[in-house]
Amino acid sequence: METIVSVTGGKVRGRTEDGISKFFGIPYAAAPVGPLRFEAPRPVAEWPGVRDAVEYGPTCAQSPYPPPIHAIIGSDHIPGDEYLNVNVWTPEVGGAGRPVLVWIHGGAFVRGSNAREMYDGSTFARDGVVVVSINYRLGISGFAALRDAPLNRGLRDQIFALEWVRDNVAAFGGDPGNVTIFGESAGGMSVIDLISSPRTTGLFRRAIAQSGNGSAVGTAEDAYKVTEHVATVLGIEPTAAAFGALTPDQLREGQDSVAAALATDPDPERWGASTIAGGFGVMSFFPVLDGEVLADRPIEALAAHPERQVPLLIGWNADEFRLFTVPTGVAAGITAEVLPFAVARYGVDPAIVADYSATRPDATPADVFAAIVSDLAFRDDSVRIAETVAAAGTPTFAYEFAWPSGVDGLGACHALEIPFVFDQAAAAPTLTGENPPQQLATDMHGAWVRFATEGDPGWPPFDPTGRTVRIFDAPRSSEATDPRGEELRALRAAYRTP
Repeated sequence: METIVSVTGGKVRGRTEDGISKFFGIPYAAAPVGPLRFEAPRPVAEWPGVRDAVEYGPTCAQSPYPPPIHAIIGSDHIPGDEYLNVNVWTPEVGGAGRPVLVWIHGGAFVRGSNAREMYDGSTFARDGVVVVSINYRLGISGFAALRDAPLNRGLRDQIFALEWVRDNVAAFGGDPGNVTIFGESAGGMSVIDLISSPRTTGLFRRAIAQSGNGSAVGTAEDAYKVTEHVATVLGIEPTAAAFGALTPDQLREGQDSVAAALATDPDPERWGASTIAGGFGVMSFFPVLDGEVLADRPIEALAAHPERQVPLLIGWNADEFRLFTVPTGVAAGITAEVLPFAVARYGVDPAIVADYSATRPDATPADVFAAIVSDLAFRDDSVRIAETVAAAGTPTFAYEFAWPSGVDGLGACHALEIPFVFDQAAAAPTLTGENPPQQLATDMHGAWVRFATEGDPGWPPFDPTGRTVRIFDAPRSSEATDPRGEELRALRAAYRTP
């Protein structure tokens, strides 16, 4: 059945099936192409008549993941200019007062989209929640630092999309005063950035950060070095006009070239210390301190400005980095002799190897490496943010996703929790393996629904003394107090802050 709703820009036609209304590819801002690619987002132009919103919209220019990662999580690419778009799932067009969840996808700020089967919001709508999933500018378009263009365009897009939600979600039965933002990886980092930003007051009530951190922020001066490298590779000047004239293929070429250069030569002297530390040697384009959207590193801003805090659900996966070491063959090359040098590359005193090895007597060197770097990149910062927010008296809830994938070697790797959060466990068999536990999806999805609806996911809050963490696992989830806390404190002591 067709369903028509009026939004900013005009009328859109979605479809209703089994009591769920779906609207895909609705533009929330003008197409960022040509000269507009490097400007702040602008309002969408009005369209005549009724616009079909029954197919996913375009995605920002991006290359596929490398083959080993692509085989597990796939890649995203839908051509077209109107890639600043949203999808909406709702249980009641014309209703009112429904809680709202806004999904921000991951992809290291250079990949990803809102058009994935495991991001299908129908299950949340089934349970009474309106879901909006957003696209935003990625890579060069969203985060390349140009001296004659606004910085953090991708984050500005996210804020613009949240303003669209504020202005339009009531037409889909949602409550604009009860919005929860949630995201994973770069999306989780974006969530932390948005909480800490002075530009987001009143746009959301709660936040969920999955496998993110508050340290993926660089300086503008270091980010300019990355852009200058790309300009040199492409034979252009590092200006908005020159970059705005690039084709999608040239954008992909530039993004791929700098990613390869950073991977082979992660030299802070060449790229800047904040590029290496903030990007963790993996990300080449990501948010920077611009004095507007981000005036301070998020964790510092949250401590200095507790009035910006909102109730927070934050967590990590037990084996995050296995997604990047096992399929790619990196794990096979980490021997006992290599391990200390591999750890030191991330700024960690190799002495930490003894601490992690002592609690994992049967672990291989590759296992120990993945555990250390997983904690360094995701768990440590997530716990620090939880500590900061909880210390100010803001409701804070922490979780760890511990169920190991049925795919051999992945463990509880990065991104594995997503299909369980969306109660779409069967949608990603190359990630989860066959027959993933439905009860785990029921538990996680239910917790996210409760948090978006009531502000309480169903377990005791995290506080500086109790430090309760929900461990999501199968056949049964449970709570733990400060799991592996001694390891984390040893890691903090061993990390040499740039």
